[in-house]
Amino acid sequence: MASATWRRVTVLLALALSAFTFNTTENLPIGLLPLISEDLDVTFSSVGYLVTGYGLTVAVVSLPLAQVTRDLPRRWVLTGVLAVLVVSTLVSIVAASYWVLLTARIATAVAQALFWAVMAPVAVGLFAPEVRGRVIAVMSVGGSLATVLGVPAGTWIGQQGGWRAPFLVLTALSLAALVLIAVLLPTSRPQDSHGAYGSAPHTGRFVVTLLATAVSVTGMFAGFTYVVRLLTDVTGFTDETVSVLLFVFGLAGIAGVSGVGQILDRFPNGALVLTIGLQAVALLGLWLFATEKVVVVAMLALLGASAAPVFMATQARILVVAPGRTEIGFAANSAAFNVGIAVGAAVGGLVLAPLGARGVFGIGALVTVAALAVVLGESLLAGRPEAAPPAPKAAPERAERAS
Repeated sequence: MASATWRRVTVLLALALSAFTFNTTENLPIGLLPLISEDLDVTFSSVGYLVTGYGLTVAVVSLPLAQVTRDLPRRWVLTGVLAVLVVSTLVSIVAASYWVLLTARIATAVAQALFWAVMAPVAVGLFAPEVRGRVIAVMSVGGSLATVLGVPAGTWIGQQGGWRAPFLVLTALSLAALVLIAVLLPTSRPQDSHGAYGSAPHTGRFVVTLLATAVSVTGMFAGFTYVVRLLTDVTGFTDETVSVLLFVFGLAGIAGVSGVGQILDRFPNGALVLTIGLQAVALLGLWLFATEKVVVVAMLALLGASAAPVFMATQARILVVAPGRTEIGFAANSAAFNVGIAVGAAVGGLVLAPLGARGVFGIGALVTVAALAVVLGESLLAGRPEAAPPAPKAAPERAERAS
């Protein structure tokens, strides 16, 4: 029994490491922008497309990939996506041109799209249903550490040893996760897991959850995309202080994910209302008190602690309300999240000139309030809950029999 528990925990940590590696890979070019630009002789905006193209690829291919692979054993799928991650990061290391690097990035984005679709059902299926929220929290902490640790550390490594060096580290980390999952994850039919279907499926509530994800993320990134402008031009912080404040934001995000993870199992919908509501308060505070340094620091920490768990809370809701297989629901939620990022950044860019860096946070607060209204209005949806599929036998026992 102890051996089986050790195996499940090890697989969970390997999945969290995979989330960390994928998220770090996605955002690393932001910190390495000048180095990549100079080495490959391309403009800053071209390097920025390495991040934009990555996010758009995830948004476009998530649902089709989840549908195509819905019946494949998850051991095969996860081993495959991590193999793609290993190869694509190796290609990034040896890339001699911008287009080779962009191609490697697109390949990684395709793998990440499928990873986020299947990761949560696999992880929660390894443990009892009563601890789903805490399992998702572990996964979310792994992803959140990319912002706090992965990108800053990768930027520092790139500054010391060249922009290719951090990709070598990411290759080693993804290879370690690949080996652990390939060896320890059981080979079983994905539909056999208790995480494969929503516990209380309802199409209307599922749509509300997707809307909450897209609209709340739009509100968040409408403001946060331009947070450096706010902190320097409006609040008056120095450039050196801004990096410290962003680190505080990231730490608060990890604390928020850990705290919300403790209540997800008991109050999945309440956790979503709480996180979106606090995000609205934080964005509103940054708008109203943008010139007050102490208040700005507090509101920035609150934004990190509330915005980071929103996606985790919507993922937990997918496990409840998904009308079909949950991996399709997770793929749709991941697509909604990436659409929110793109739309939010675009909205903020449109209003930045007329309203300034302070004004974009006011717009972000209004959009987030709209997301909160969507969630609070969920009970007004008509229709009876759809019948859930027959529940599979408990997965923890099945997890002991890895092939």
